[in-house]
Amino acid sequence: MEVARLEEYLGVGPLTVERFKGGYSNLTYRVSAGHQHWVLRTAPAGAQVAGAHDMGREFRILSSVYQVFPKVPKPWRFCDDESVLGRPFFLMEQVEGEILRGGKGGSPERMAHLSQELAVQLAGLHALDVDALGLREWDKGEGYIERQVSGWIARWHKAEGVGGAPLVEYLSAFQAAPSPACLIHNDFKYDNVVLGGDEVVAILDWEMATVGDPWMDLGTTLGYWVEAEDAPELRALGFGPTHLPGNLTRREFAQAYMEASGRQRSWEDIDFFYLFGLFKVAVIAQQIFLRFRQGHTQDPRFAHLDVAVRLLLEQASRVLR
Repeated sequence: MEVARLEEYLGVGPLTVERFKGGYSNLTYRVSAGHQHWVLRTAPAGAQVAGAHDMGREFRILSSVYQVFPKVPKPWRFCDDESVLGRPFFLMEQVEGEILRGGKGGSPERMAHLSQELAVQLAGLHALDVDALGLREWDKGEGYIERQVSGWIARWHKAEGVGGAPLVEYLSAFQAAPSPACLIHNDFKYDNVVLGGDEVVAILDWEMATVGDPWMDLGTTLGYWVEAEDAPELRALGFGPTHLPGNLTRREFAQAYMEASGRQRSWEDIDFFYLFGLFKVAVIAQQIFLRFRQGHTQDPRFAHLDVAVRLLLEQASRVLR
């Protein structure tokens, strides 16, 4: 990163810049000047996924949501002048707290509370008034589920995905009935929330947020939600601490969400949304793996994401059977 150019742009310095570990999509840095600290978000080099890594979009969503929902970091400044860092970026406040990644978690009692807390927070997010937020323009009307399914299938083929034909066929043939659109996060999981003790104090990574079907949002969360009874290889992917003792199962999490939101769906529908979530996560992993294979990143974590893709498709096959 060109720190000198960033100092000139911000008019503060000297700056200390440190990249946060974790995360597979946008790059996130801690930027410090004395006792002042911010978080900087920008797109990775070589990112060419249509509709992704849009810093202006994420900044605008944060700016709107922050006005009415206390669970997001305060956005500070957006820059689309690529002469500064070579690509657009934005800065926001740094929220202090704990982020659970991999096998990091706590006692069964704590995990039971936290998994319930996540369901409640997801329901709360979906209860926000899209019109009051000024985000209704992102509501593209009827057909959201169909657009998402066809869109992620197209991304799968573009990312040179291999296999998954039965899952693609199922998602195309059986599509659950739509629900009224609301603000959805589209990547809601343990390592995208900041904890203060045993409560969620901030929800991070609004890169894929939009106005759409809340059940598709739940499906993405379930796609990352690996249980203790799942295949050991799936647990080893390290999506988060959902497999630790005390956590709600996927079905229990869906039930907790339904109770918190007042929404209800059949378990057949929930299975559809879960299978969509598995496919979506597999496509994201395949996109990142392709970027690694093409030499756009040398991050060693990306070298074996093809294995993650295979395991996610195998999990989908078990559910389909």
